[in-house]
Amino acid sequence: MSIVAIDVGLKRIGVALAVGSVVMPQKPVLRKNRNQAARDVSTVLSELNAKTLVVGIPLGGSSEDEMRRRISHFVSLLNFGGEIVYVDEAMSSFEASEIYTDTKRDGKLDSIAAMIILKRYIKV
Repeated sequence: MSIVAIDVGLKRIGVALAVGSVVMPQKPVLRKNRNQAARDVSTVLSELNAKTLVVGIPLGGSSEDEMRRRISHFVSLLNFGGEIVYVDEAMSSFEASEIYTDTKRDGKLDSIAAMIILKRYIKV
């Protein structure tokens, strides 16, 4: 059984995979529009045989309601029949930037943030 986490952004979606207690960042999904991104994430979930999807969501702050609405809408577009769990993503991008210092905007940082979110969920 595998667990996949996503860190949904406006331009990139970070992806991480857990098999047992091993958590690894995966290739991020580059987002051109939400329908393309939903198709691509759905494909990744299928390819990784995901049973659980962990979704990072920012809790607290003035934009929490708007971000929760946007992320929930995106998740509703996915073709995924497994369990969906929302986890606070607070500071995950900051923590990821301490691990991955390359300044390229290639999505690797987003997938490391997804890895941090997933580690929080499985408490590794």
